[in-house]
Parts: sequence; structure tokens; C-alpha cells
Amino acid sequence: MTTLTDLVGDNPTLDHLYEGGWWIEGPCWLRKEQVLRFSDVKHARIWDLDPTTGELVLHAENTEHVNGRTVDLDGSVLQCSHGLRRVERDRDGEVTAVVDRWQDHRFNSPNDIVVTTDGSIWFTDPAYGIIYPEEGHPGSREYCDHWVFRITPEGRLTVAATDVVEPNGIAFSPDESICYIADSSALNREGTPFERNHIRRYMVDDWRLKNGEDFAQVGPGVPDGIKVDEHGNVWSSSLEAVVILSPDGEEIGRVPVPEKIGNLCFGGPDGTDLFIAASTSIYRLHTNTRDCRYASGRA
Repeated sequence: MTTLTDLVGDNPTLDHLYEGGWWIEGPCWLRKEQVLRFSDVKHARIWDLDPTTGELVLHAENTEHVNGRTVDLDGSVLQCSHGLRRVERDRDGEVTAVVDRWQDHRFNSPNDIVVTTDGSIWFTDPAYGIIYPEEGHPGSREYCDHWVFRITPEGRLTVAATDVVEPNGIAFSPDESICYIADSSALNREGTPFERNHIRRYMVDDWRLKNGEDFAQVGPGVPDGIKVDEHGNVWSSSLEAVVILSPDGEEIGRVPVPEKIGNLCFGGPDGTDLFIAASTSIYRLHTNTRDCRYASGRA
């Protein structure tokens, strides 16, 4: 059985690489450039950080509160704009819309995003950008819910899942037969039947997610960003630690972090560094594993 020591060594320590943000989110390793791109959501800025030299470069500002991002198959960056309520593409600094509505209804505020090997784009759509003014702009839930969507390789938008109260982070198993979705509704539904701090697990049936079930409950706080390593372990954010779960949903262990975690990603020269976006800071944790997408060049 995999142990915490197997994954992070006997004495895991965090390197504090950056501080000064106002809700840091959307960490994404750009393998070609060898930098970590991340969002300072409430300051509406995007930064590129070279973890080797410590050099920090402002990639963009006045960005309409971009949150999660991922690298597409062609090397461009897909990102979720809270302010513009859309999924957009950043290709060498030129930003264009990919999709901004379901039928005639604008999205709430796309939050996290991933691309599978067939070129499909999957993203979650909670309402944080329209209910928290500092993360976007006040607005209404135009389709009256919070769904998970898929954009097919041909560009067709479909609804993939509707049974998550407030979908947040999203990730796939190494063979892409399983999709994991974080439900962070406990942030806004405390004391109600809809209070959830769970990761859900689904079977992938072409463009749909089927047979949804609770995979694990994550606390304290809620699961936000999640990633899956090459062995199928799920790495989740929480209020005070990175929580590592086996493919069966059993907790392998946790690594304490001194700030509330928004998201995380693997990267670094050989893909074994875990970068943690936590409230005001970026931390790095050296591990003995890599993102399950590393071999394809997308992590």
C-alpha cells in the first residue's frame, strides 16, 4: 500500500516561492516555458513565476478575474474568466473567447478546466464570480443551476453533469475512465441539506458523466482544486493541508500548509514538484510522483 513517505519523503517541507496576492488560484505549469502561471483573482492579475530563479513576470493585468486554467493540446492556455463569465484561450498573450453561454443563457462563472486526450474541454461552472463581487461582477444564475460542461473536439457544447451542488475542481484518472469533481457547496450552504465538502467520482461515458457517487469527504474546509498523479492518487486542497487520497478514496496522508488552499498542480523540470496556490502565496512541495498527464506533455 502506498504511504505518505512513498509520495513526499520522510520530512516533507514547503518552499515559500511568492507572497502578496489576494486569493491566488489557477496554478498551471507551462512546460515549454518552464514557468508557473497563476492568477491573483481579486487583483485581476496573471503572473509567470520561474521557480528556479525566483523571477516573477506580470503576464497580464485587468484580466476580469481569471481563475482556473490548463494547457490545451496545441500548447495554448485555456482559462476560466469569472468576470466575463466565459472560457477563453490565451495564445501568446492574445486572448479570445471559446464559449460564454449555454443556449441563450450566460454561464455563472467558469471556475476550473481540464482537457482530455481526445481534445475535449471539460469545465465547472459554480457561481462564485457573481455572488462574490471581488471575484467578478454581481449577476444572476441565468440557467438557474451549477453544471459541469464539455466542449467536444468539434466545438459542440454539452452538459456533462448536473448533480453536483456547486462543482469546483475537476480532474481525470490516468486512463480517463473516471472523472473527479470537487463539491465546495459547504462554503455557502452551511447548515442546510446541501452542505457538501466532498469529491464526487463518475464513470466517463463518451460525452457524459454517469453513475456519480461520493468518493471522499475532505475537511476541514472544502475541496477546491484537485489533481490526479500517475498512480491514480487524488491530491486535494483543503483549509489547512494538501490531502492525498488513494484511488479507492482512502486517505493516504496530508501535508500541512499555513494558508487556505485554492488549487494545486504538478510541474517543475521533471514534473515532480507540487505547486500550491494558497490565499496569498505560492508554495512548492517536492514529491516522488508526477501528474498523470505528464507523459503526454500537458502537465
